[in-house]
Amino acid sequence: MTETNAPAPAAPALAGAETAPLETGPAAGPRTYYLVDGSGFIFRAFHALPMMNRRSDGVPVNAVYGYANMLLKLLADIKADHVAVVFDASRENFRNAIYADYKANRAEPPEELIPQFPLIREATLAFELPMVEKEGYEADDLIATYCRLAKEEGSKVVIVSSDKDLMQLVGDGVTMLDPIKNKVIDEAEVVEKFGLPPKCVVDIQALAGDPVDNVPGVPGIGVKTAAQLISDYGDLDSLLARAHEIKQPKRRESLIQYADQARISRDLVRLDAHVDAPLGLDGMIVDPPDRTRLVAFLEAQGFRSITARVQAELDGTADTPPTPAIDPAPVVAPGEGSYELVQDEESLKAWIDRAVEAGTVAFDTETNSLDAAICDLVGVSLSVTPGEACYIPICHVGAESQGALALDGEAAAQPAPKQIPLERVVALLKPLLEDPSVLKVGHNLKYDYLVLARHGVDTQPVDDTMLLSYVLDGGAHGHGMDELAQLHLGHKTISFSELCGTGKKQITFDRVPLDKALAYAAEDADVTLRLHRLLKPRLLAERMTTVYETIERPLARIVGRMEFEGVRIDRQVLAGLSAEFAGRLAALETEIHGLAGRPFNVGSPKQLGEVLFDEMSIQGGKKGKTGAYATGSEILEPLAVQGIEIARKVLDWRQLSKLKGTYTDALQTQINPKTGRVHTSFSLAATNTGRLSSNDPNLQNIPIRTEEGRKIRYAFVAEEGCKLISVDYSQIELRLVAEIAGIGALKQAFHDGTDIHALTASQVFGVPLAEMTGETRRKAKAINFGIIYGISAFGLANQLGIPQSEASVFIKAYLEKFSELKVWMDETRRTAREKGFVTTLFGRKCHVPGIKDPNPARRGFAERQAINAPIQGTAADIIKRAMARLPDALEEAGLKARMLLQVHDELVFEAPEAEAEKTAEIARRVMEASATLGVPLVAEAGIGDNWAAAH
Repeated sequence: MTETNAPAPAAPALAGAETAPLETGPAAGPRTYYLVDGSGFIFRAFHALPMMNRRSDGVPVNAVYGYANMLLKLLADIKADHVAVVFDASRENFRNAIYADYKANRAEPPEELIPQFPLIREATLAFELPMVEKEGYEADDLIATYCRLAKEEGSKVVIVSSDKDLMQLVGDGVTMLDPIKNKVIDEAEVVEKFGLPPKCVVDIQALAGDPVDNVPGVPGIGVKTAAQLISDYGDLDSLLARAHEIKQPKRRESLIQYADQARISRDLVRLDAHVDAPLGLDGMIVDPPDRTRLVAFLEAQGFRSITARVQAELDGTADTPPTPAIDPAPVVAPGEGSYELVQDEESLKAWIDRAVEAGTVAFDTETNSLDAAICDLVGVSLSVTPGEACYIPICHVGAESQGALALDGEAAAQPAPKQIPLERVVALLKPLLEDPSVLKVGHNLKYDYLVLARHGVDTQPVDDTMLLSYVLDGGAHGHGMDELAQLHLGHKTISFSELCGTGKKQITFDRVPLDKALAYAAEDADVTLRLHRLLKPRLLAERMTTVYETIERPLARIVGRMEFEGVRIDRQVLAGLSAEFAGRLAALETEIHGLAGRPFNVGSPKQLGEVLFDEMSIQGGKKGKTGAYATGSEILEPLAVQGIEIARKVLDWRQLSKLKGTYTDALQTQINPKTGRVHTSFSLAATNTGRLSSNDPNLQNIPIRTEEGRKIRYAFVAEEGCKLISVDYSQIELRLVAEIAGIGALKQAFHDGTDIHALTASQVFGVPLAEMTGETRRKAKAINFGIIYGISAFGLANQLGIPQSEASVFIKAYLEKFSELKVWMDETRRTAREKGFVTTLFGRKCHVPGIKDPNPARRGFAERQAINAPIQGTAADIIKRAMARLPDALEEAGLKARMLLQVHDELVFEAPEAEAEKTAEIARRVMEASATLGVPLVAEAGIGDNWAAAH
């Protein structure tokens, strides 16, 4: 359906309008009706032009300007006498009665666009173009209806749109005109896109669904699979009737389980071609525009350049278009603009001057590796205006010649292309990238920051479109540039694999020919700039400015600097642990074989299942779809609780094997040979709650509660003459439960400094504090932390080794004693179902997919997420706020400390030994002051020669 609440691709530039007079009126012969997707035009124009285009009274008019330009071009190109511009009348329509969540994820129109809707309708009337809309129906349904009426009278239709949902109408006298590429979409084009002719498009879309419109489809089935299924079975009904015949188990079960959902999806995507049309076909005759009315409208908007052009066309003197008085960005699709290859210093200086003048520049770095700590800088791209970008190659080598061989039989290489030397590019770009008056915009800017930091460039100030998207839409979708370009701009970016290949034949970016490198790199900068102009204004409209400005935005540079610093690793400690763990694994394996009565591969789930449930006849075995027994922790842990020794030993073996493979062995290979340190990568936009995640290597999953996990931390050491400092929030999530749920007894306990687990045990179990035993306190502690994660009676029973009935009594007593918690949990679930997200204390949205899932297990998991997300998300916000403030606080104190790691509620620093105490005090003070709550925040600091000693 036509996009009414989401951005659409940019439209083509005005071309040809300067020589084609605006002559209209009916002509003899068969009719051709042009149906313009007006809503699509609006969003393309809005997202293609700068937000700063405003009238003298401050009203934004960028979309109106682009729309008027597009109408001029269209009328000049088609010279039609029957045209109608079709709009969506409202957000709600009959499809919402079929499926309440239809387009539920669609954001409201941007604040700057809302006042332009009536102006765009005025523009349509000023051009004397018939305008059609109908309450309760989408523009697509009206277009479908007019296609039917036109075909019934033997006429042809051209739909002016690139919307895939309209492709079901193509054929039998109906074509589409893609206004982005000036390309006709006929049946052959539809077959190329969907794999089948237009008559099959509805069934394909019903299976594949559409996340933008929230059309559910069938999980696990994409467009290609849907096309193959419809090709094999003929249509959706036949497919669903014969779904039991499908050989692939997951696909078969999904089609059977979600058959009704597929039928609902078909009703949503199928256009209604029998709408009571508000305008007859005869009403689509185009009259010549009234000169006075059209010019008056254009002048009132301040469109002097369009006004002059229209007057010239009406006067027949449009041989040379006048110089525009207003010169907004060209209305072109990403990838189709003016991209320049910069190979000399004068050209680069010209781009730098443009960036300084514009005050904002989007940029991207190209490298020969994904590891920012060791990669080489291959090139840089810049964009200051949508549709215009450049690429500065730096370290490209000669591309391999196709088929040519050198004397040694290797592929011959072409000479290295003309490029500006690396040191000169860095010297020229450094003042721009560090200029406080120029905003630098990147996507996943932490990577680019780290690459440039290695060349002595401290990039600031910055905006990151990945973080903008993350703040605005959280877990609603991914935040990669390719996905955002498709979602917001309707544009498919050039993929890395298209340039460099895949697998063993993949080449590094420095071997990509310059013409292809230009198209790829410049497109990245162009798309980044467009996304910035689209996403940044939403912060204010959606009240997310504080989350972005005070929590997320500062972290791109700060976390980039943490990754740059890395942490020193003692290889000998790791080697010693690897040897120790290998010996213990061998001993455990021997014990397991003895318990089993024979040797077998302990690491093989299949062999383990046969041993446990066939040979040893242990109860509780469950076979999966493959016929093999399940042997995951969810199976083995209850067996271990029951006292089955072999299950406990296997769990111990697995834990130790994971520690050896993931840490003591792997970390030795991940030490940077130049720095002697490990440089983990922190993902800033990967979790639903705002937490950072660590990878390559993952340093956040080193277990702290086991002796073996703590031993690994001994390998993380301070540099000579320095100390490591660990500062950790104390019981922050329990404090936030008390704060968010308003539990008076717990809040008072935290104020009084009472042992919170002992207090809980006393309240729940009725045991006086003076008579408290360690075992009773342990049970209360398990409930305290379990409640945060929505623990069930089954889970608590397994954890404490007690009957499920007893665990159920404990949880019930807890919720009765702290009744505020139950009220808050119930309200949070209700809010999550209603809105699809929950919020942290600072306003971050945490989306909860699956909260309305018909499957009870998946819905229950989503409800537990809804309970945990505000707590865990607020904790993440608090430590991020501290991280944003700490570098300045340490610098103001004249300290040389470096922040190295963030592990959930803990920060790790390295500081000269003489400054360690003061660093710990400042870090602790900043962390405790990073939020003002009704309960005190407490941070505890430790100092040592290694991480274990500091914790």
